[in-house]
Amino acid sequence: MTNRRHLGFVAAAATLLAATPLAGIFQTWTWLIESAFAVGVVAATAAGVRALRGRAAAQGFGMLAALVVILTLLFSNGHSLIGIIPTPDTIKYFASLLSTAGDQIRDNGVPVPDLDGLLFLTVFGIGLVAIINDLLTVAMRRPALTGLPMLAIYAVPIAVYPDSVAVVPFVFAAAAYLWLLVSDNVDRVRRFGRRFTGEGRDVDVWEPSPLASAGRRLGVVSVIVAIVIPLLIPQLSSSFFDQFGGNGEGGNGTGSGRGGLQANLFADLSGRLNQKEVIDLVKVTTTDANPYYLRFGVADELSAGGFGTRVPNGTSIGNPLPDPYQRPSFGVTREKYTANVEVSKTFDMPLLPVYAEPVQTRKIGSDWSYDQNMQVVFSLRSRSGGRTYDFDYVRSTYTPQELNEAPELSAENAMRRQFTAVPLVAEVRKRVDELTKDAKTPYEKVRAIYDYFSAKNGFKYSLEVPTGTSGQKIVDFLNNKTGFCEQYAAAMAWLVRTAGIPARVAFGFARGNNVRVANGQYTFTLTNRNLHAWTEVYFQGFGWVPFDATPSTYVAGSVASAWAPDPNQTTGPSANPSFSPGPGGDAGDDLPDKGLGANDPDAQFGADGQPIEQTVMWPWYLLAGAVALVLLLSVPGVRRRMLRTRRSRSDGIPADPLEVTPTGTMVVISDTNADRARNLAHDAWDELLDTLVDFRVPADPAETPRAVARRLIAEQELPQATADGAQRLALAEERARYARNPLDPQALPDALRLIRRHLASTSDRRTRVFAVLMPPSVLARWRIGLLEGLSRGVQRTGQLREFLLRFNPRRLLASR
Repeated sequence: MTNRRHLGFVAAAATLLAATPLAGIFQTWTWLIESAFAVGVVAATAAGVRALRGRAAAQGFGMLAALVVILTLLFSNGHSLIGIIPTPDTIKYFASLLSTAGDQIRDNGVPVPDLDGLLFLTVFGIGLVAIINDLLTVAMRRPALTGLPMLAIYAVPIAVYPDSVAVVPFVFAAAAYLWLLVSDNVDRVRRFGRRFTGEGRDVDVWEPSPLASAGRRLGVVSVIVAIVIPLLIPQLSSSFFDQFGGNGEGGNGTGSGRGGLQANLFADLSGRLNQKEVIDLVKVTTTDANPYYLRFGVADELSAGGFGTRVPNGTSIGNPLPDPYQRPSFGVTREKYTANVEVSKTFDMPLLPVYAEPVQTRKIGSDWSYDQNMQVVFSLRSRSGGRTYDFDYVRSTYTPQELNEAPELSAENAMRRQFTAVPLVAEVRKRVDELTKDAKTPYEKVRAIYDYFSAKNGFKYSLEVPTGTSGQKIVDFLNNKTGFCEQYAAAMAWLVRTAGIPARVAFGFARGNNVRVANGQYTFTLTNRNLHAWTEVYFQGFGWVPFDATPSTYVAGSVASAWAPDPNQTTGPSANPSFSPGPGGDAGDDLPDKGLGANDPDAQFGADGQPIEQTVMWPWYLLAGAVALVLLLSVPGVRRRMLRTRRSRSDGIPADPLEVTPTGTMVVISDTNADRARNLAHDAWDELLDTLVDFRVPADPAETPRAVARRLIAEQELPQATADGAQRLALAEERARYARNPLDPQALPDALRLIRRHLASTSDRRTRVFAVLMPPSVLARWRIGLLEGLSRGVQRTGQLREFLLRFNPRRLLASR
């Protein structure tokens, strides 16, 4: 039974390792801590039941009971007895948590915060997998079947993560599965008997046999191949939405067998807006001083649950794009501009951000297509992350007078039939009838609904959307009047559709406040804070016209227009001007540019309201890089000078009576200061050796000081004063090593200076330069230190390996 308990704990650890891919879904590690606690208690309970000789059924019931107790302890929120005993109220609360988890999955993009519903669902699911794995491994002795529940865990991040799942979590999951199989196999071999090598030698259970080594190598190669092959095939490295599709909130999820491009744009936008850090996603450079919003997606299918996306359908981007100039131009001013877009790798999806009416693209690639109706660029095989591309586009502006003359669509019109279908909600119908009772034209109806979403009617902006009790999110929003761009865009589109006018929700980026102007180009850096959703309304003869009902105060870079002015603006034009008059002098561009530069320290404007062209910064960056390089290269020389300064000190040591030495009369130091004088002599000798190394003079550390001095005098032909200094240095080092009383070090610094000057005068320029800037003595010392550090690292790695081998599963089983 001991071995069975061991396999149970291995199964528990393998379950936790297999759950590591879930790390990409949550913002923190709370889920892992709670799951580890639950799995640990489940494994301990199973081991205890097996120790009491309980059968498989008893083990299963015991583990289920332990899981319920742990869930009660972690999530009961007061609906339990003494915190761990579940009651009927506990079960009801757990059911509500599961229901809440479904809503949280729909309403949040990854990574998600620590929400109780999702945490409960995660811990509950991992706990169930741990129970199944334990029964399969220990009770049924079928560990290979544990791959199915482990695969179920791994399928979760693949299904919900917008990007490809990282490789490292897959390695952990694969290693966990292989570990479980190896542990079971070792236990089986141990029960069978002792093993022998091919030569007939008896080996312990924990020692690797040739067959086991081959199996490990095969397993490692298999994992590597499983990782490398998907990376080499782009189609296999995309996310779940590329391969199987998905549906947005409330969408019907219809696909067309074309790989699927549906994604929950609402959840993705909400998740990125709720991120605490600000992340740069897109940089767009355009010749348009007043660009509208950069679009990348559309939600135009409405059901009882809300708006959802559908699969785009279009032709290759290489084909001619629709020409806006061929449409009627009454009441419309059109200007053509050029844009360059750089997409960050963190903004990875099968949709490309473009302005509403592109007419020509460059550097995008033939695997991208354009849906003329949705006005989106999409791909079945490629992703937007890391791409850079150019395109020409047309910006259209409209006058309220001409939009007001747009006729109402007939009941048989295809656009009206497709984009005005709405679920029957009595409260919404009543609200629309009240708002549009005095409106006579489609534009007046749209303006009445648009103006309704204003602060004077109680609407306010908040990323924390309050929950309602009506059972209909649209009714809850109209009652609570609190939300962010998603709620405002979807609510206005719903109300406009209820009025019988085609409408949809568009996704993209507001203009942004971080703007740089250079050479007639306007560069906007768009972050996750600039992600935005707005409403587009279809008018006959004009096409899709944007309306942004979200309160402008809270949206950085939101844009007002003549046909959709800010309903909260009641005191006339704001003091915050737009960049420049709009094309053709359109009145819309004279209106305030909401949020653009109002409170942004990065955007600088002159007294005339025009942005100040900023100084080109790359020369400063180049200068800073050059200065940093010079400082880095000067480190060896500075280090050498510091050493020389420290070694050349010799003050503060009083002298004793004279002593006659072989080279003449010299001063000897008493015992009181002998240690300090001895250290100074050693420093002076070290400085002499480093000086010889710097000036490429051979210096053998095995030679005695007297031999070094004699060879130096002979080979370098030192003058008499310099030769005397060399002999004085050698004698000081000898007495410091062997004599009881060292010599007075006062004269040693002067001797070092004389020798250094002589060597510098007799060396070539290259040697002198290197001796000052890149001293060979310092570089050699660093090189030796690096090699010694690497050697110590290798040694400690070996020691760590030996230590970890003590916990080898084979060795542990062999000791039981």
